[in-house]
Amino acid sequence: MALGRPATATAAVYYAPGDLRIEEVPLPPLGRGEMLVRIRACGLCPGEVMDWYMARKAPVPLGHEPVGEVVEAADGVAFRPGDRVFVHHHAPCLTCRVCRRGDFVHCATWRPRRLLPGGLATHAIVQAPAVAADVVRLPEGLSDDAATFVEPLACVVKSVRRARVREGDGVLVIGLGVMGLLHLHALRALSAPGLLLAADRVPERLDRGRAVADVVIDTSRVPLTDAVARATDRGVNVVIAGPGSVEAYEAGRQALAPGGTLVIFTPTPPDAVWPLRMHEVFFSETTIVPSYSAGPDDTREALRLLAGGLPVEPLITHRLPLEDAGQGYALVRAATSALKVVVRP
Repeated sequence: MALGRPATATAAVYYAPGDLRIEEVPLPPLGRGEMLVRIRACGLCPGEVMDWYMARKAPVPLGHEPVGEVVEAADGVAFRPGDRVFVHHHAPCLTCRVCRRGDFVHCATWRPRRLLPGGLATHAIVQAPAVAADVVRLPEGLSDDAATFVEPLACVVKSVRRARVREGDGVLVIGLGVMGLLHLHALRALSAPGLLLAADRVPERLDRGRAVADVVIDTSRVPLTDAVARATDRGVNVVIAGPGSVEAYEAGRQALAPGGTLVIFTPTPPDAVWPLRMHEVFFSETTIVPSYSAGPDDTREALRLLAGGLPVEPLITHRLPLEDAGQGYALVRAATSALKVVVRP
């Protein structure tokens, strides 16, 4: 172990809703291909307040949107101390048939955590598969705050790619939290939509959407399908459903024009059932596409967009120290004025 290297990391560990503990976690010696990073900043993910999703993992260290600085690198690592990096917490093998198809999240090596303990910590060990597959150096001109968006923006990049938006398509984004707003920005940057619509019911988020979308729908005042019908001839070509609810999925489906695509961006709890009207799905030729996480190609595209000046820093509403991470998650859970919360350990 290198002289002066920390033996433990201070980390945020989730035990149950409202039970987030700041603990000391051991940092074992590095294995071949691994490296130790000091976490400079980490964003909080809305998925980490989905209680049904977190319960099956608990207790679990939190944080998967980190910016790190390399402290120590083992043999076989191309990165050096002082390098500022983005680290993906999952990693595909890049060689199996699934990876060759580009379905990285379904690779057998994907699910095990590759960032120990996690991004909400003072330090973390990056395991060899992640070092090899999805760690990237950050350009000098990109701030730590902006770089915390690499992982969430990569998920959005994948979603937009799977939506297959064509030039002139009408696109509706349901939900204007940070991920919905990132979708609006990414759609403008990556495609050439015709009419861009956005829907939410929180006043602060609707105001944010007006700066990017052509039409903003307040669903607390008017039914979504009615508003879309008034704004379009036959509905939109693509809907990206942000909320993980059957109600959002169905409202999105009903807003589609024939031949349209519904992208499901957030999962429902395991026991949720969506009673689809298959007669309508068939004759309208509706495409339903889930989009889960992101692979190495998506993180690199996200980094390109961020380095090119995609305006993400205005989405940061709160910056907190590690000891206040619990307060940060409470803000994310409330889903009102808070958008992106960034923690600096």
